[in-house]
Amino acid sequence: MGVFGDSYLGQEYAVTPWEVKGKVDYLRLAKEFGVQLLTEDDLNLLKDLTSGDVHYLIRRGFFYAHRGFREILNRAKLGESWALYNGRGPSGDLHVGHLVPWILTKWFVDKFNVQYFFELTDDEKFLVREGYTLEETNRLAYDNALSLIALGFTPDKLHIIVDSDDIKYLYKIAVKVAKKLTLSTVKNTFGFTDSNNIGAAFFPAIEIAVAFLPTELFGKETPVLIPTAIDQDPYFRLARDVAESLNYPKPATLYSKFLPGLTGEDKMSASNPDSALYVNDDEREVRRKIMNAFTGGQPTVELQRRLGGNPDSCPVYKYHMLIDENDEAVKKIYDDCRGGRLLCGECKLMLYDKVKSFLSRHRELRERARDKVNDYRVSVKFK
Repeated sequence: MGVFGDSYLGQEYAVTPWEVKGKVDYLRLAKEFGVQLLTEDDLNLLKDLTSGDVHYLIRRGFFYAHRGFREILNRAKLGESWALYNGRGPSGDLHVGHLVPWILTKWFVDKFNVQYFFELTDDEKFLVREGYTLEETNRLAYDNALSLIALGFTPDKLHIIVDSDDIKYLYKIAVKVAKKLTLSTVKNTFGFTDSNNIGAAFFPAIEIAVAFLPTELFGKETPVLIPTAIDQDPYFRLARDVAESLNYPKPATLYSKFLPGLTGEDKMSASNPDSALYVNDDEREVRRKIMNAFTGGQPTVELQRRLGGNPDSCPVYKYHMLIDENDEAVKKIYDDCRGGRLLCGECKLMLYDKVKSFLSRHRELRERARDKVNDYRVSVKFK
């Protein structure tokens, strides 16, 4: 275990809820965090419940680890209630990687006809990030909500919580959670020191509270499944630790790897705008970033033809893998790259066409959602 109790800081890489550095060893990280890898038995049970359909983000191994996923699937098999939960720390730099867990969550909503609770943590962003006012993070929360709604969620299934506006739904749960967490535990888990403000130390209780909110709202045991990136595990490890003592069901999690940076990092970085494709990037900017991206190709066309490339280390290929639902098309890109039949420039142009189409449609749907956010607010539906 690293310096942080539930985060990992090793010599080769570091993973915390706020920062990822270095080349991540995902199997080692799962072991360090104490999470379980998805197994064939897990996937077979999921197939049984969905008539053989497993979302491509799971079957391609992008979502690869979990806590308690099997228990959620068993509840689904028995027809018992459960819900979905994840969220976003609002900022102006919303990129394609942020949409990935939401895309999978949409699939779960459609396949299992369950409710989805989405938390926009404008309070957390204000408390732990310098340079933001609370008014700004609150405004960004509603702007970020447009991208969530644009993915096709309907108001009867999606319930948006903006922390600073909807705190009355969370506070009673949060104070009960907070009483179960010592300051020592929170400092050790998140790496807080005596110089951190007390709001940052209390915030984890707010994020944990949403995991228990469906049980309170529906008046019956309703555990949540949380599809998210693995760097968020510390929050939900604590949630599972305190759940039973508060008479709440333990939340389950389904963890993804990180979408790599176009410039070669293992995760996109807000400090390097060229490492990510943002939802507000125009077509010219998207093309420039993709055409300048790091690849797993050879240094010359001749060597690429003769030796082939390495798609496993190529962020361009991984973008194809994460936004193209067609397994045969993605496999062909992989095989043609390895076999030297596909050059990096050609592969980049193919990706540009896909991303251009996706973002154009996404921005159109964002605009259509602009006057509908209140229809999705938890405060509108649960009074």
